[in-house]
Formats: sequence, structure tokens, C-alpha cells
Amino acid sequence: MTTAMNDGRKAGTDRRRQRVTNALTTAASSGSPITVSGIARQAGVDRTFLHRHRDLLALIHTAEREPVTNTPAGSAPVSRASLQADLANAQARSTRLVGRIQQLEKRLSVALGEQVWHESGLGAPADVEELQRTITRLEQQTVDLKASLEEREAELEAAREANRQLTRALNQRE
Repeated sequence: MTTAMNDGRKAGTDRRRQRVTNALTTAASSGSPITVSGIARQAGVDRTFLHRHRDLLALIHTAEREPVTNTPAGSAPVSRASLQADLANAQARSTRLVGRIQQLEKRLSVALGEQVWHESGLGAPADVEELQRTITRLEQQTVDLKASLEEREAELEAAREANRQLTRALNQRE
């Protein structure tokens, strides 16, 4: 009796496993988003079933990271990791641009203040003004060099992250 029950339980598990792999194949071929909840729903199984069967869960997580295969002609495949990297790069660029805007606003304020000061007739002697211009020019060079350095560091970090991802991908294939 228990053998028949075990055989029935095993057959039911095998059917659910097959439904999960079919759902995963269907989702991957149709290009629809692959998530644990979505695959479980499509296969008609509970998410706990997937967590009890780690091999199926690993297949789903691997498929989540794979690029979509049916992209429009001429476009590059998009994966969740590449979208997250693009988002991180966009956020870093936004932060840099906010800093640059604040710097330019400060420079504009200083320039307008100096203009008003000179027009009022209270300006400093010419030699002090020349020194101020030199200081301003050197400060601008420093800011430009810092911005260039930050941009290079961001590019280097992005390259390093891409290298790490490629290494992980190569290691996973072995």
C-alpha cells in the first residue's frame, strides 16, 4: 500500500516538475518576463514547490538573468543585469550633473556679483583683478580635472563590473 502511495506521490511530483519546465520553456520562447511567482502561477504549482526543488529554482534564476531572445531586429538583447547596470550608470551620471549644475550656479553668482561690484565703481585695482582671474582659471581647471577623473573612475568601475560579470558567466559555463 505504501509503495503505491509513494509511486503516486512521485508521479505527481514528476508531473508538476514537467509543468514547471514547460512553463519556463514557454516563457523563455515567448520573451515574457521570467520570475519565480510567474512560472509557479503558469505551471499551477505553489512557490514552495519550487523552493523544495532547488534545481528548478536554479533554472528559473538562470533564465531570469539570460537576455531576451526575441528582441527586434538590429537591437541588442536586454537582460535584467544590463538594465540594472544602465540604471546605476544613469544615476551616477545624474549625481555628477547635479554637482556640475551647482558649480555653474555658484560661478554665475560670483560672476554677476563681480559685475555689479565693478559697475558700482568699487572694483579692486587691476593687478588684484588679474590675480583673481588667474585663481578663477586655476580653480576651473581643478574642477574640470576632478570631473574628468570622476568620469574615468566611473568608466573604470563599469569596466570592472562588466569584467566580473563575464568572469562569472565563464565560470558558470565550466
